[in-house]
Amino acid sequence: MIALLLALGSSLAYGCADFFGGLGARRAHVLRTVLIAAPASLAVELVMWPLLGAEFSAGAIGWGAASGAASAGAFALLYRTLAIGPMNVLSPVTALVSAALPVAVGLLQGEQLGAAGLVGLPLALLAVVLVSAGTANGQVRVTRRALLLAFGAGTAIAVQLVCLHQAPSGSGIAPLIVGRAVTSALALTAAALLHRRLGPERPAYRLAAAAGVLDSTASVLFLLAARSGDLTVVAVITALYPAGTVLLARAVLAERIHRGQLAGLGAAAVAVGLLALA
Repeated sequence: MIALLLALGSSLAYGCADFFGGLGARRAHVLRTVLIAAPASLAVELVMWPLLGAEFSAGAIGWGAASGAASAGAFALLYRTLAIGPMNVLSPVTALVSAALPVAVGLLQGEQLGAAGLVGLPLALLAVVLVSAGTANGQVRVTRRALLLAFGAGTAIAVQLVCLHQAPSGSGIAPLIVGRAVTSALALTAAALLHRRLGPERPAYRLAAAAGVLDSTASVLFLLAARSGDLTVVAVITALYPAGTVLLARAVLAERIHRGQLAGLGAAAVAVGLLALA
C-alpha cells in the first residue's frame, strides 16, 4: 500500500511537471527551459539530502550518472513534444512507452505477470493506436514527427527509471543527486554549443522552475516506491501521470478531448490498472 501511494504521488507530480515544462517550452527554446528546470531539480534534492540521506558508492554514482544522461534526453524530448502538442494526445503516448521497458525489466528480474497483465499489455498497445489517431481542435492531426518525439521521450524516461531502480537500495537519494548534476552539466554543455540557435526569447522562469521542482519530487517518490514494491507495478502506476497533464491542458489551454482520444485514454487507464493488478 505504501508503494502504491508513493507511486500515485509520483504520477501526479510528473503530470504537473510535464504540463508546466511543456508550457514553458512554448515560450522559448526548449534548452532554455531545461537550463532552469534541471538546476531547480538538483536544488530540491540537495535540500532533501539531510532528510533522506545519501551514500555515494560506486553503484550509486554509476547508475545515477546513467539516469542523469537519460534524464537530460527526457527533459529535452518531452518538453519539445509537449510544446508542439497537443498535450492530451502526446502525453499518454509517452507514458505508455515509458512503462513498457520497466515492466520488461521487472519481468526479467523474476517478477510475475499474471492473466491480468497478459490482457493489459496488448490493451496498452491498442490504447497507443487510438490515442495517436486522434485529432487536435477537430482539424489538426498529430504529426509523425510529434509521435516520434513522444516515443523518444518515453524511452528516455523508461531508461531513467530503470537506472534509478538498479541503484543500491541503501544509497538514499545519492543516485538522484548525481543524476541531476549530470543532467545540469549536459544541459549547460548543449546550450554552450548551440547558443546561436537558442533565439532571443527569454524563458518562462517560473514555469521552468516549477517543472524542475515537481519533476524532482516525482523522482524521489518513484525511487522510494520502487524500493518498497515491485518495479512492474510501480512503473505502470507512475505511468498514470498523463491524467494530470491532460486535465491541466483541458482547464488551462481548453484542449478538447475527442471521442477517439477518450476511448484511447480509457483503454490506457484500464491497461494500467490491469498491469498494476498483475
